[in-house]
Amino acid sequence: MNVRRSAAALAAVTALTGAAAAPAVAASPSPSASPTLPSGLYGSADPTYDGVWRQSLALLAQDTVGVKPAARAVDWLTGQQCSNGAWAPFRVDPALACDAKTMVDTNSTAAAVQALAALGGHDDATDRAVTWLKSAQNKDGGWGYTATGAGDTNSTSVVIGALTAVGEKPADVRKGGHSPYDALQQLALPCDGAGAGAFAFQPDREGKLVANADATAAGVLGALGKGMVVEPGERAEVGECETGPKELAANGAAHLSKALAKDGHLMSSLPGATDQPDYGNTADAVVALAAQGGAERAAEPLAWLEKNSAAWAKQSGPAAYAQLILAAHATGTDPRDFGGTDLVKQLNATGPAPQAAGEATDNASESGSDSDSDSDSDGSGVSVWWMVGVGLAAGAGIGFLISGRNKRQQP
Repeated sequence: MNVRRSAAALAAVTALTGAAAAPAVAASPSPSASPTLPSGLYGSADPTYDGVWRQSLALLAQDTVGVKPAARAVDWLTGQQCSNGAWAPFRVDPALACDAKTMVDTNSTAAAVQALAALGGHDDATDRAVTWLKSAQNKDGGWGYTATGAGDTNSTSVVIGALTAVGEKPADVRKGGHSPYDALQQLALPCDGAGAGAFAFQPDREGKLVANADATAAGVLGALGKGMVVEPGERAEVGECETGPKELAANGAAHLSKALAKDGHLMSSLPGATDQPDYGNTADAVVALAAQGGAERAAEPLAWLEKNSAAWAKQSGPAAYAQLILAAHATGTDPRDFGGTDLVKQLNATGPAPQAAGEATDNASESGSDSDSDSDSDGSGVSVWWMVGVGLAAGAGIGFLISGRNKRQQP
């Protein structure tokens, strides 16, 4: 769930190099002052690669804990939408029409759909977005980061969450006779051998599937047909080595439990960098484990996050706070006292103050933005722009870069 978040940066690197490492949905780029940040946007970091992702997570997390987001924060998100229904990670001037060079992507679009569907009252925006997402579906039933990109576990899973959020049945959304669950099955490792039960982000250069913890956390939610907000589930009793969606989710959860057993958290690993705890992917793993097996199954990594995540979240910003709030929600934990930290207060402080009870909710009244003014964009040509930005994003130390949420390669 992490973004992917700018999600895409690592994914782009994967696409360019054929490496097995997957992009991460990290929490958000390391804060860096930006002189042109819109007033409705959460966070102070450069939004170029994760603006829509982190805004969507922030709004979704606020809604989950009963906080009504500021109207201008919602307006900012809706104003970023292109007239064809898609979202790019960030558009400096939403008044300018989207065109073939606008870097729209499935992750930003699906995250925005989940947030706006939760808030309610944005059916036109979400309907147009879902129509675009369906048009971007690959013939194997899955989705890539871009409309023309190779499918991956994270993108497919976040789109499944968007479909579920608007009342669609993901199993019925098919292309070439294949559903999203068929695509996830092709990205799942066998239930024996190295990486047993995990999901890969994408096949590597040789077509081999390599276990990836971030992709596995996303894949578990996708296989369960769930979005970013989940309630504690019950561990399903599944047959040995079966490959239906519930079995894929159970296998993935078992892999995550094994990966977390040693330290209670996941590790990030990037070429040339020292391995370190991966807070964002650990939070995603908590959500996945709770969704598949209940709060008790996620107890150990949750306790580690409560003890250790405060400094990371403070540095990483709104998407990180949102990830932790969603992990708390999935396990029935109080996000206002998460290891002594009030995550809700901290998240609210990164953007415009939420609406007070009874305040008007006309989200169109403050910003005056109008996404319908944009010209149509079919997403073609996106990959070139996106790949150009990848190097910049990867070098920025993004924490959340598919969602949001970085996706790190795990053994």
